[in-house]
Parts: sequence; C-alpha cells; structure tokens
Amino acid sequence: MSGTQPSDTHRSRQWYEGETRDAFIHRAWMRRGLPDHAFDGRPQIVICNTWSELTPCNSHFREIADHVKRGVWESGGVPLELPVPSLGETLLRPTAMFFRDLAAMVTEELIRANPVDGVILLGGCDKTVPSLLLGAASVDLPTLMVTGGPMLNGSWQGRPLGCGTGVWELSEEVRAGRMERSELRRAESAMIRSRGHCNTMGTASTMACAAEALGMTLPGNAGLPAPDSRLLELSHAAGNRIVDMVREDLRPSAILTAEALRNAVRAVAAIGGSTNAVVHLLALARRVGADFALDDIDRAGRGIPLLADVQPAGSHLMEDFHRAGGLDAVLGEIKDHLEPALTVSGRPLTEQVSGHSSADLTVIRTAQDPIAHHAGLAVLRGNLCPDGAVIKPAAATPELLRHRGRAVVFDGIEDFRTRIDDPDLEVDASDVLVLRGCGPRGYPGMPEVGNMPLPPALLRAGVRDMVRISDARMSGTAFGTVVLHIAPESAAGGPLGLVRSGDWIELDTERRVLRLDVPDEELAARQPVTAAAPPATSGWEQIYRDHVEQADRGAGLDFLSGTRGSFVARESH
Repeated sequence: MSGTQPSDTHRSRQWYEGETRDAFIHRAWMRRGLPDHAFDGRPQIVICNTWSELTPCNSHFREIADHVKRGVWESGGVPLELPVPSLGETLLRPTAMFFRDLAAMVTEELIRANPVDGVILLGGCDKTVPSLLLGAASVDLPTLMVTGGPMLNGSWQGRPLGCGTGVWELSEEVRAGRMERSELRRAESAMIRSRGHCNTMGTASTMACAAEALGMTLPGNAGLPAPDSRLLELSHAAGNRIVDMVREDLRPSAILTAEALRNAVRAVAAIGGSTNAVVHLLALARRVGADFALDDIDRAGRGIPLLADVQPAGSHLMEDFHRAGGLDAVLGEIKDHLEPALTVSGRPLTEQVSGHSSADLTVIRTAQDPIAHHAGLAVLRGNLCPDGAVIKPAAATPELLRHRGRAVVFDGIEDFRTRIDDPDLEVDASDVLVLRGCGPRGYPGMPEVGNMPLPPALLRAGVRDMVRISDARMSGTAFGTVVLHIAPESAAGGPLGLVRSGDWIELDTERRVLRLDVPDEELAARQPVTAAAPPATSGWEQIYRDHVEQADRGAGLDFLSGTRGSFVARESH
C-alpha cells in the first residue's frame, strides 16, 4: 500500500533509533518513567482512548486501558495512551453524526504523526466505534479494537427497561395521557444501572457486533457487559495480541475487505441491528476501497434469519444476549452464510466461531426456529428515493410493510415539533408522516429524528405505529415502520422536496419499492422545497456542508475516500 513502511523494521525506530539530535530529543522528552529499554526497538503501541466524562457510556475506559497496557508490557511492547475525540451520543448538538468524520480525521492524523507501530482502539458509544475504525483504517498500521460493552439490564415495574427503547415507549405513553410525567422521572433513574453503552441492540451494541464480525476485535468481545470482569481479561489479551500483530505485520487492509463487510451485514441482520450500521459500513467501504455499496447490504442480508430476541426488535436486553451465548452463538447459527474473511486473531471468522449453541432459546433462537426468516435491512428504490432508502423490517409493524397512504409533510424538525401536537392537524392512522430537511447536508449532520412521535390524538386512540419517511436517521434503539436515509436528501435537490401534503405514497417492502403516486408531468412542474439549514456558523460546519456525501455513500466527507498510509517524510526539528 502506498506510503506504508517495510515490515522488517518497526516504524517507531525512525523517531528513537540512532545518535542524531532528533533522536536525542524524541527519547529525552519521553523519559518520564519509561525505562531505557523502551527505546530498544520494541513495538510502540498506542491506545486510542475515547474516555470522557461527557461520553458516559465510555466512562470506564481508563480501567480498560490499564488492562490493555498490562498485556502490552507482558508481550514485550511499550503501551502509550492517546486521548482522541469522544462523541457522546446523548449530549452532542446538533448530532454526534455531524462529528463522526472530524473524530476520524483527528484519530487518523494523530496515529500517523506519532511514533506508533500498532494501535488499540477503545470505543463503545455509537459514533466512537466507526470513527476509530475509519481513522485507523486510513493509516493501516496493525490495529485491534476493544469495545466497552453494554450496561446491565434496567428494570421498571417488574419488566425489562431498555435504555433508548424505553425512552421512546414511555414518552409516548406520557403524550397519550396514560402516564404521569413524575412516573417517567422515576423510570429515568431505573434505566441506567451501571457503566457501559446502551443495553438494547441499539447502534452501540450493533457496531460492537459489527466490529467483531468485521474481524477487528478478539472473539467474544461484542456483548460482554461493561461491569463484567471478563472484559478486563479480554482487554489484557488484546494487549498481548496487538504486539504479535505488529510482529506479524497484520494490518486492517488484510482484514477490512468486501467479504468482511458482507459478514458484518449478515451479523447485523441476525441480531436485528441498527439501521445506522448502513452509513458506517458504507463509509468504511469507501475508506478502504472495498467493492461494497448500498445494494450489497440488501443482498448480503437477504435470507438471514432474525435470531436475537433483543429490544427493540424483541423483548430481552444485552445482558441476556451475552448470557445466552452472545454473537458467537448467533454466528454459529448462520455460519453457512459467512465468508472466511481474516480476523485480528490471525484466523478466518468461519474458523473462530466456536459452534456452541444458544444457552437460552428464548433469547437467541436457532436458524430452524427463528423469530423471522428474513431479517436483513431492506434497501428501497423508487421515484421518491432514486439513490435508495433503508427500512428495518424486524422493528416494523408487519401489516404496514406494504402500505398506501396520504402524505402529511413537515419541512424540518422545527416545523414538525410545532405542528405534531396541534389538535387541528389533519392526520389519521393510515397517513404517511414525511419529514424533510434532515439529511447530511440539510440539518446538517443527519440526526436521529426519523422515528417521529405520533400525533397525541392517535396515541390516545391506541395507535402505536404509522409509516414515517425521511432523509434523517433514527436511533438504533428505536422501532416502528420507519423509512430512513432517503437519497438524495431534499437539501441536495432530491425528490423528497417535491412531496406535498395529500399526495399518495406507496410502500412495498417485499418488492423494495417506495414511490410517490403523482404523474411525472406534475412533478416536473413543481418547485422543490429544499428546507435547507441556516448558513454555517463555524469552520467545521462549512467544511462539512461543502464535502459531505449522501447517505447511500456513507454520509462521509468526499475527500476522505481511500487510505493514506503511515509514512511521514519530514521531521519537525
């Protein structure tokens, strides 16, 4: 690969070896507790740590990093911790997705600029996993990821309370007048019981499973609860393994292939994973140059059964998923669908699957008795989404997967929030809620607002789902018959900007069709509504808007496509 150093010498020697003035400076300033033999040519391992008190899901990563360091020292390497941008999903405005590629860029540049031979990535919260993978893949040094694990199960009034999923459920009960706000406040404190990321099969757990299916983590990492001492044991083993990977010169370019990406799609289908995996896997494919596009997500997921009965597509939580056998049990059931892509263990994924069956068939089902026979994320096409849209059938109401209804259009999230609770809003349960102006460029950042709350009058009548379509994303913890990622978005001139309230929209998930039932001549005569965001107010926002690609290409920055290697030609002194 262009820019990559030869494998017969560790890259860090360019900084530390010899008697030059520069080598003197590099060694001298690092002698703050490091022994002399730290500079004798042994592998320098950087631990990219997304610990942050503003990313509560990753707040235990200092302890994980300590155990990684022990493993690195034990195997003859030198561990060095590097803080990298941390994206707290629940706090960042306008949305964490707006910063994914910024975090990836910083991670990439800091790895490349420093005397690093191998990389450990510590990620957990939604965007921290893909941003780390994107950044490290671009540098292409030996890399291994450790994901931080889900929190323990929540419980409320004797039933499981899943973080995220419970928020959507209970907040709708309040809006329906069936639950007091004071009761919702009490549920708030029962939902988050421990350190770790979401305990549902939201984006964090989905991307942890995807990272393992991609071959970028040690087997058994995904789903291992954050408070479980075995996560620390695995972290120590990761420290051992990364030193060996440096010696073997095993790099992401050998692991992150089209085969690995297809394996990740199959895993996401079988666990009922988040639609957000789509934009992250597509961005990763663009970064590594893999022959993998939006339609490959549909093709790879077809015929994969839904096996994990975990919220939001089921009833259990991630602690139950791990107890039942976790991702290993799921992959064992779909092993015949997997490809022998290489993993960080040095073995193909198909060989490292243990073959152990589920320990609890109520949580992880067999392929012969699945929750659903076809669980893959569906990619829709039609005159409303010529470049594609995505729906998660496993989280939808089966009766609504084929539907025809009148559009009720909202121009931006502010318009939606202003009008959705209006008792005079003309809407019924058969209508289709349409939200535009919330794509990558238009918001900016493509927020998780696609699972629009329903009108209160319909909630009071017992309605809990409607067809909803938008150019936005939705939380992986959310559910409903929600069509997302419509491309091109309205702010990029997509046909979503031509929809008018009262237009008829047809959804046929089985046929992979989403269309606006309006004559072509009438559409041609309409003026599009772009619902663009106000002018950029920061340098990053301007860069983002100028360069962000559409959802069907991963919603990444166009100039970040491809890898750039690890070579840096010039010295700073």
